[in-house]
Amino acid sequence: MAEQEAFQRFLGQRYFSSLDGVRCLSIGAVLWHHSPLYDPESTSFLLLNRGFLGVDLFFVLSGFLITTLLLREETGNGRISIPAFYRRRALRILPVYFLLVTALSVYYLLIKGEVQYGPLVPYYYLFLANFLTGDIPLLAPTWSLSVEEQYYMVWPLIIVLSLGFARARGWLLVLAIGFCAVAQQSGMWPGPLPTEHAIWALPGGAYEAILLGSFLAVVLNNRQGYRWVWALLRHRWTPVVIFTVLLVLLEVLPSALTGWPELLIHLTMTLLLASVVLREDHVLRPVLSFAPVARIGTISYGIYLYHLIGLDFTTRILGRLGIEKGALDTWISLVYVLVSIVIAEISFRTYERFFLGLK
Repeated sequence: MAEQEAFQRFLGQRYFSSLDGVRCLSIGAVLWHHSPLYDPESTSFLLLNRGFLGVDLFFVLSGFLITTLLLREETGNGRISIPAFYRRRALRILPVYFLLVTALSVYYLLIKGEVQYGPLVPYYYLFLANFLTGDIPLLAPTWSLSVEEQYYMVWPLIIVLSLGFARARGWLLVLAIGFCAVAQQSGMWPGPLPTEHAIWALPGGAYEAILLGSFLAVVLNNRQGYRWVWALLRHRWTPVVIFTVLLVLLEVLPSALTGWPELLIHLTMTLLLASVVLREDHVLRPVLSFAPVARIGTISYGIYLYHLIGLDFTTRILGRLGIEKGALDTWISLVYVLVSIVIAEISFRTYERFFLGLK
């Protein structure tokens, strides 16, 4: 495929066939990280201790996709509708999120009477959960939603204000990414400011991943930028090579992934994402677009929010069956994944579909 042809196809593309597969990979890592089989003390492979980085891959993907769609709107209409953006975002994110927060808050505070969680509830509704020092049970994953929503309260406005200054957006993102990396390495963040229930400090690593995804979108939306990336990543086997490099890095980098090691991981994730959206005929596409894999990616948002409920439910049920401890962990790890997928599928086909239809 010629570079010019690939660029024109990319500019007209609103759906990337491999991204649901990438989401599946991300949620799979998160499910492993919370699995009873995950034991950081018993494994000699650092790679198996990195499941939490599935969220970082979600961040990179989210930054790329949201920014790409905004740039598509700008190109097609000559402007970006901020109200329309937030409406679409709200219809996708808020219904499941607020349902989960409300249901678990009512359950633990009003039904179980655990009123110590009361002061934490406003943090969830205001998307400030990433600053909390503790969590209402089963709501721990919501920290990442807080990071994303904070980012998307600011970034679309910057895109609108920089209309006609596309190059400035790229340099702004480079500066922001560099600031995140330096701050994470040297501890230069403002704060932290501890309060009774939270520690107020900028979550640099998470923002770094979203910023890199946004930077990729800005680069690929530019003719010259696309040419540079195409020259580097155009081969069909590139995704396999980069994924292999990512696995090697996850094994050989220090156990504490902060500062430059974290930036290296995020950069590799960004290159992996670039390699699967640059051209549709890469060699990993049959795997990433395989129907069951793609479906898990489609409902991955629900799986992410519901999976601790699935784990709690499965642990309670299987724990009553008298299964031996070693076998019990294996069974829980397998069954809770299936339970989480079923819950998310039901939610997607019923509750979520109603709101998605309003978009």
